[in-house]
Amino acid sequence: MTTLTSPKLAGLLDRLFEQASAAVEQTQLAVADLSDEERDRLMQSRTDYRALYERFKNAPLAVSRDTGALLYMLARGARARNIVEFGTSFGISTLHLAAALRDNGGGHLITSEFEPSKVARARDNLVAGGLDDLIEIREGDALTTLRTGLPDTIDLVLLDGAKALYPDILDLVESRLKPGAFVVADNADYSPDYLARVRAPANGYLSVPFGGDVELSMRLG
Repeated sequence: MTTLTSPKLAGLLDRLFEQASAAVEQTQLAVADLSDEERDRLMQSRTDYRALYERFKNAPLAVSRDTGALLYMLARGARARNIVEFGTSFGISTLHLAAALRDNGGGHLITSEFEPSKVARARDNLVAGGLDDLIEIREGDALTTLRTGLPDTIDLVLLDGAKALYPDILDLVESRLKPGAFVVADNADYSPDYLARVRAPANGYLSVPFGGDVELSMRLG
């Protein structure tokens, strides 16, 4: 039995995924007054993204079950010890990654979230899952919180915050990515600059879409 499939964590994740499913309508209502064009503009804005995510402060904005399983498998397969996550939300993806670290024998996961209420919810979930000892939550804007104090080498990065900032977050971690490190970007279609960067072989990545909503990239070299 793995940490991910243990009754304690599997039961917690089942409850969290059920809560996320139940919150879909609430999430949609949070932006119901915005036109499709305005919503897309906010998703791709490097300056106004906070206005959008303020609307989602009570929404889990969770990865899918398939993406959660993918994160666990990638981290286990890479024997990851150091992981960086952009966008903690309620901690569902964080739990999958930390479970992999536990099963790899330990490690350190740095995750960043700017919404204080979500930080509190995530901490509670990580404690409930028995994985909080592996995780450092940095509260605030990731452009600041992830600028310093990162490990010398990073095995895996998850990008699941404000989509427009994906290239900027990659700038902060790129020099520390070891050859073969994975970068997983959720809903990367909202960041065309990011996609263009990781899909250009000259930039040192092999990158493919996965599952319709994820871009999976590997650092070459």
